[in-house]
Amino acid sequence: MNDDIGPIIEDQFSRLLGRIVDRAAIRAAEGAETPAGLWRAVEEAGVPLALVSEAGGGIGLAPTTAFNLISIAAYHALPLPLGETMAAAGLLDRALTGPATLASFSGLAAKRAPYGADAAHVLCALERGWILAPASCVEARRGANLAGEPRDDLRIAAGAGEPVDAPAWLGPDGLDAVGALVRAAQMRGAMRRAVEMSLSHAREREQFGRPIARFQAVQHMLADAAGQSLAAGALVDNAAEAWGDPDFAFRAALAKSRAGAAAGKVAEAAHQTHAAMGFTQEHDLNFHTRRLWAWRDEFGGEALWRERIGRAVCAEGGEALWPRIVAATSGPRA
Repeated sequence: MNDDIGPIIEDQFSRLLGRIVDRAAIRAAEGAETPAGLWRAVEEAGVPLALVSEAGGGIGLAPTTAFNLISIAAYHALPLPLGETMAAAGLLDRALTGPATLASFSGLAAKRAPYGADAAHVLCALERGWILAPASCVEARRGANLAGEPRDDLRIAAGAGEPVDAPAWLGPDGLDAVGALVRAAQMRGAMRRAVEMSLSHAREREQFGRPIARFQAVQHMLADAAGQSLAAGALVDNAAEAWGDPDFAFRAALAKSRAGAAAGKVAEAAHQTHAAMGFTQEHDLNFHTRRLWAWRDEFGGEALWRERIGRAVCAEGGEALWPRIVAATSGPRA
């Protein structure tokens, strides 16, 4: 598909979410089943098939556009496993009906799988290889993260599911690297919203007779938060560009590590700007900061991915350090 259509699709999707996602919908979804009405609206728009080729029954968007859609969903705090479904369908290059999730299993069990109890499909990484399991083959025990999003413990029946080929370009980190980039893209969207809300509040809130946005300390704090968000977002785009490339896992590690570090700083600045108001259930800021705090630890936190980055660089030797950095930030390898 022509990349020029990407901004149009992003704008239409944002408008759709602006109409169907509000405070009541987000609150009602916390600790509950996946909202069927919201899922139908998103599925009818074709967004879950963004990474599936046209030959596979999808819409074949550029990966950077597809991950931008995941960020837009997070900007609106969409309470659906859109990123997981989009990634699963893209990895299989086939259209999937209904929500899907990603889960790395130890034996026949997986901990805290996103929306695992509500997923029509579970793309499983097992010791014996990958399988695509229908909901009927999976037992789930409900759980939730800090934001109230379902995080369910799963157990799969022995021998169940359809064996599928793991893409060779993923490397040993496999499904975790894909999930890490999904979370990094989501954090980009939530950080963008938190920064915008903070800027708006700073312009409206007055102290000592003038808006707090005019205080230099507040300006510096919000400028740093915006910079953190943009830096993390650049690495998300960098990793998305490598979708299907052998360098993908390394770039996903960079994106997740940087986004996690930025998320903590952006959430801190947002709550300092809003003061006590931002922590209340009546204010929308908590929808985004609670997700930031939860997402930075899912599919591996900063420490895990920094260790993997370090091991990958050290394995190539000191002389390869600079070429490795250049290669990881200059587009996919030929």
